[in-house]
Amino acid sequence: MKKITLVFFLAAFSLFGQNDRDACILLSKINTLIQNYHIQPKPIDDSLSTYVFDSFIDGLDPSRTVFLKSEYESLVYKYRLQLDDLIKGNDCSFSSDIVSLYKTGLLRNRTILEKMKTDVIDYSQKDTIRYYKKAFPFYLEADKVESAWRKKIKYEILEEIVSQNIKLDSIEANFSTLEKKTKFLIIENEICKINAILQRKPGLETSVFDHFCSYFDPHTNYFNLDIKSSFMASLSKEHLSLGLNVSLNSRNEIIVIKLDPNGPAFQTGAIKKGDQIIAISNLKETLQVSCSSIESISNMILSDANKKIVLTLRRSTGKNFDVLIEKKLLKDKGNAVYSFLITHKKRSYGYVKIPAFYADFEGNNGKGSAEDVALEVLKLQKDSIEGVIIDLIDNGGGSMEEAIKLAGMFLDTGAISVILDNKKAQMIINDPYPGMIYEDPIVILVNGNSASASEFFASVIQDYNRAVLLGSATIGKATMQSIVPLDDDEEENFLKLSINKFYRITGKSVQAIGIIPNVLVPEIYETIYDKERNYPTAFKNDSIVTSIRFNKFQENSVIEKIAKKSTNRIAANSYFNEIKELNTKIDNLMNTPKISRPLTLASIINDKAEINELWQEINAFDTKTNKLIIHNCRLNNYLLTINPTEKANNEFQLQDLRKNHYLNEAIAIIDELKSTK
Repeated sequence: MKKITLVFFLAAFSLFGQNDRDACILLSKINTLIQNYHIQPKPIDDSLSTYVFDSFIDGLDPSRTVFLKSEYESLVYKYRLQLDDLIKGNDCSFSSDIVSLYKTGLLRNRTILEKMKTDVIDYSQKDTIRYYKKAFPFYLEADKVESAWRKKIKYEILEEIVSQNIKLDSIEANFSTLEKKTKFLIIENEICKINAILQRKPGLETSVFDHFCSYFDPHTNYFNLDIKSSFMASLSKEHLSLGLNVSLNSRNEIIVIKLDPNGPAFQTGAIKKGDQIIAISNLKETLQVSCSSIESISNMILSDANKKIVLTLRRSTGKNFDVLIEKKLLKDKGNAVYSFLITHKKRSYGYVKIPAFYADFEGNNGKGSAEDVALEVLKLQKDSIEGVIIDLIDNGGGSMEEAIKLAGMFLDTGAISVILDNKKAQMIINDPYPGMIYEDPIVILVNGNSASASEFFASVIQDYNRAVLLGSATIGKATMQSIVPLDDDEEENFLKLSINKFYRITGKSVQAIGIIPNVLVPEIYETIYDKERNYPTAFKNDSIVTSIRFNKFQENSVIEKIAKKSTNRIAANSYFNEIKELNTKIDNLMNTPKISRPLTLASIINDKAEINELWQEINAFDTKTNKLIIHNCRLNNYLLTINPTEKANNEFQLQDLRKNHYLNEAIAIIDELKSTK
């Protein structure tokens, strides 16, 4: 017996040693690329060590339910200020050591949860719960772990029961039955999550790469092949797809909400709208939906490396069934540019939505977003439009090359941006297309989720006074990334690396502050949006000296006069004033520190009622329409008769647009721009 144990120990030690050496090789390659090409590399020192350690530990145990206080303190003593020296010495055993202790904690928790299955939870015991908005100290003592988990499970059971029925009398009358069923599901789900982490491939050790990269800036990331291909798919108009859309319901179940008739999922004949996805497999590993992260599920589905996917589904209360689907190259309708006509007071206006700055990265002869926008504008012009509204709301960016092309299409000639590399060398980007495809008024819509390539395009157009920007301040990301393999012959490991900063032709930057639109408009949820400046390693705002001369499309005084009139209209607009009131309520709910609460049904019902009341108010508000006549242009109507399968998506876009209240103000601005000519 001793021999077997010893041999196993030695084999495991050898395996960990090999994994640590492999990790160090990858980390060394990552660091070499960063030091050579990153826009602003930093030394490997104690600051990096502290950041990587804290970030790694927080990522493993954000809720402080795994590491004991004593275990955490021992790791702090061993590693918090030593990681830089270990990395430079090619010793990456720290990641295995930390993960090994983490897994010990997971196994300890699993044992407690298994025991709790048959234990009786005392709901009469007086407990309290505390809410933390940010990370909090490690506090668990060895003899308090079980009581902490009992409190956590007790809270989750009561919260789940209340989420199904908010009436106290009804819950109390059926509590025994509800509690038994809910307790089983909650505990099984927690155990399932632990098992999924323990079996995770690749191992938890590799997550240290992400924390190492994010020390340099929030957008430098390590990619394995799956993550790379899913990221690229998100920036493409066409990619390998299952041809179905899913949604999370109120119970965090993934439900099929739509099937593309041209897609492989529909063509199996086995999947229907409303089916619940229970598990997902790429034929090598299987993810149970109930205990896997949305990120891991998304990566498995989107990765082009996974051409065949097996979905385990459940229909109503029936048995589970498996369906094998082989992906097909499909157009991503959610990413693709589209347009509509808006008719108001017998005048027509064009509307063009750019969901993302996609490009044909794979060389499949597909058009990029710039060419698609040009095509939609040309279609709209055939219907004698007064101006164009370009919608960049929630556009998180994408291909900078497409943003450069698009800016050039709406400007006559001249410089559009200055790019800076890590040698501080300035490169002026000029308009690639002399002349303009469209010369009439433009309004650009932006919001707190418009980022990167969106900000690049919008800032260029704003600096030339080519358009009036309407909306709320943007995210504030003014860096450019490139995806590179860790080696010339590398096919499995990649780095998304921040290699450039872009500056406005004035020398100013949108980094960390975003674009401030000419006309600021209240936007629901704007107080809780994450902005670039919220990331601890984001670059600070700066500026450069330029001597670029450029001719503005309109005089500053014209834009300022129109913006002032628009601002006054918005200030008097009841719809936008109601948004301000809702934002105050959202801000109070989300950002105001909560005091400790008693862990009782009544307390949880009160909390849930407060959230539900606000949610119902938001939903009711969201149904208000802009009372504009919105329809397809003549050419797009004709194209729909040729492709009738596009009609459902077209109608969805129309319904969504009828609730966009920025459009009324955008039309008023276009009319005023038109009158200045």
